[in-house]
Amino acid sequence: MKFLLILMALLCQATQVLAAAVDVDRQAITIALSQEPPNLDSSKTTDLVSFFVIGHVNEGLVRYDRRGQLAPAVAESWEASGNTLTFRLRRDARWSDGSAVVADDFVYAWRRLNDPDNASPYASIAYPVLNAEAIQKGEKPLDSLGIRAIDSHTLEVRLERPCGYCVSLTAHAAFYPIKQAFAERKGALYGAEPEHLLYNGPFMLTSWTHGASLKMVKNPGYWNRDEITLNEIDVGYITEENRARLNLFRDNAIALAKLGADTVADAASDGLRMRTFASGGLAFLRLNVREDRLFRDQRLRQAFQLIFDPEVFVNKVIGIPGYRPAYSLFPAWLPGADSSFIEEHPPARQAYDPAKARALVDQVRAANGGEVPALTILTVTSPTGARIAEYFQGIARQHLGLEVRVDQQTFKQYLDKTITGDFDMALSSWYPDFNDVVTYADLLASWNGNNRGKYDNPEYDRWLKVLQSSNDQQERMAAAAELQRIIFTDVPVIPMAETGSAYVQHPQLKGVVRRVLGADPDYTRARVVP
Repeated sequence: MKFLLILMALLCQATQVLAAAVDVDRQAITIALSQEPPNLDSSKTTDLVSFFVIGHVNEGLVRYDRRGQLAPAVAESWEASGNTLTFRLRRDARWSDGSAVVADDFVYAWRRLNDPDNASPYASIAYPVLNAEAIQKGEKPLDSLGIRAIDSHTLEVRLERPCGYCVSLTAHAAFYPIKQAFAERKGALYGAEPEHLLYNGPFMLTSWTHGASLKMVKNPGYWNRDEITLNEIDVGYITEENRARLNLFRDNAIALAKLGADTVADAASDGLRMRTFASGGLAFLRLNVREDRLFRDQRLRQAFQLIFDPEVFVNKVIGIPGYRPAYSLFPAWLPGADSSFIEEHPPARQAYDPAKARALVDQVRAANGGEVPALTILTVTSPTGARIAEYFQGIARQHLGLEVRVDQQTFKQYLDKTITGDFDMALSSWYPDFNDVVTYADLLASWNGNNRGKYDNPEYDRWLKVLQSSNDQQERMAAAAELQRIIFTDVPVIPMAETGSAYVQHPQLKGVVRRVLGADPDYTRARVVP
């Protein structure tokens, strides 16, 4: 009898733990995030964690469907005519306060994005919109932006020139609507807590314990609520530790766990079904080329390029299935004129040459009075970040005789330091905002707020303008090839790897969409099955 009671207690405990990961009756799941969302103001957000949350609780004119194609969202239809896009807004789109989502909400949000006083890091993404660049430079008034509400449910967008990718731009969080009266009432608190944000997406944020957890529940006012099965997405854990997340998955505490190099082998040895996904991003080393930094010297940048081997990096340092060596800032999946851009314009591959690198550093030493001070490499506090930083620390000491200090910071502090330029090198990654090479190319534009190393090259800017403004795809891709050449020669960044993701997923969780564009993972159409 005592044994039976113990067995029943253990079974009850196991059931309770399992219910924490997935719950069929409640249609609820528990997941983990690697970082705290730093900012849920869509006009200022720059990071993937915040985009993940915002992509579930809000939406723009269009969104991506489960096949990765553009689909209607707040806009039920749209049309393009010359330099003008016209969006027809659905009448059943609602904010979580019950009010309608109207065209003026987009007008306000887009002006907020472009307002130079708002200092949005993503502002330059709006350059294709009429007068956006001039407004951001303070040359034209904010109300001259090429967007207007014809009526409550008709939005007109005028462009600087015809733009084949501009409808896809509107799926990005930077172009999501914001209700003016609400945002202005909240002021600096807007987006800082669940009660300081309005929701028009599939879910609503109902709780947020900073640094620990947050919860999203199904939005009863969402226009497409009948297609949403999950009632609750509980982010029960926020941890940067890959092993902690795998252990949570093993304990049936979370329904999906991203794996790192330190946990891939463990998952395999446990017999867990491991899934892989080419996430479409690019990992790269950002070099700070500000006037007061050592990497202002091109020779030092080239020296680090000469001692970096992408093949070794991916296979021996990263060790995660799905990653690929990168030789260009432009990942292989990006389309070109007729096939992929990389197939049409193969990047140059720098020869691995430590002796040449050492000679360049000797020249830098001579120019700096015989010494090169210790350099800093900035990374987030994570096992993978630490391993990569230590790898660069090791090859710099071995091949160049240079000292590199590792600066590990929380995600928010990392972002703050890159913005202020408090680094020499920074481990960075970028994920695409839309399906065009521009989404990577403009990272190094002199005017881009995300150009954290402050690279400024008039020739690069000139070719980028061709890429952004031409309607001839052959001409555009030729311009992108010139940008690729400049990056290789001038070395403002060092491409490291095209990103991939290895993960494990609860067998009862179905319908999770992994995608290159949009919120990832996307639980919008997910469900829990018996």
